[in-house]
Amino acid sequence: MKLAILSRDKSLYSTHALYQAGVDKGHEVHVIDYVRCHMEITSMRPAIFLGSQKLDGFDAIIPRIGASYTFFGCAVVRQFEMMGVYSVNESVAISRARDKLRSLQLLARKGIGLPVTGFAHDPRATDALIDQVGGAPLVIKLIEGTQGVGVVLAETRQAAESVIEAFRGLNANILAQEYIKEAKGADIRCLVVGGKVVAAMKRQSKEGEFRSNLHRGGSASVVKITPEERSTAVRAAGILGLNVAGVDLLRSNHGPLVMEVNSSPGLEGIQTTTGKDIAGMIVDFIEKQVSRKKSTRTKGKG
Repeated sequence: MKLAILSRDKSLYSTHALYQAGVDKGHEVHVIDYVRCHMEITSMRPAIFLGSQKLDGFDAIIPRIGASYTFFGCAVVRQFEMMGVYSVNESVAISRARDKLRSLQLLARKGIGLPVTGFAHDPRATDALIDQVGGAPLVIKLIEGTQGVGVVLAETRQAAESVIEAFRGLNANILAQEYIKEAKGADIRCLVVGGKVVAAMKRQSKEGEFRSNLHRGGSASVVKITPEERSTAVRAAGILGLNVAGVDLLRSNHGPLVMEVNSSPGLEGIQTTTGKDIAGMIVDFIEKQVSRKKSTRTKGKG
């Protein structure tokens, strides 16, 4: 199998782990900086180039699209799909997951548990927005944010009003979200591959910080998830159309709540914590799909 990993940096842990897993299983693996690609969009013979080199003959791709390059990265993935190359996560699914508002709306429509979330554009709706999510403390998030960037805990109403006003001054789209006190600064990252939770870890924020992201000083430990948590994670990934996803859950008094679904989950923390070869599992899943000649459903449409 000829496999491409779309990544800006081949030295990143996740990219290297996927590369090594593919090589160890006897595949020809290439790491492609998708931002350097250019596309020829012509009827019946779409093509992708890296410099003067035409990128063809690939059986499958693993997109590792950075948040800053979502639009262009998804265009590259879509071009591969149009060429009949299998993508482990489709371009449409990546776009859905990257849009926090859209993803929450899709999950809510299917009855997935979520923190109470509000969205408004009119500055006059700020008071109603804060009340809607239960008042202070509340979490304010940039819709385009990722890895904890653009996420603020406003502990008072005045602080919330100031943060919302500041973000609006930057013409940024934001969400206001209920703060789940009982989670105590912890969340659960479930790694879903092919409709199954293959690993899970609990992430705990450091003292004085409410975000549990590991690169922000959070700690990780192995956790046993409940059947309801497992089902919620699998359903959330499926609703967004992701074959590989990191689903972040909060444990609340009324069951598991989905905080976010990540289309390019980092592998270092969860592989190190659980000792599981998740990169190998992802490659195994791709092997099965390619062997069944399972093409991308959308063929780049949408």
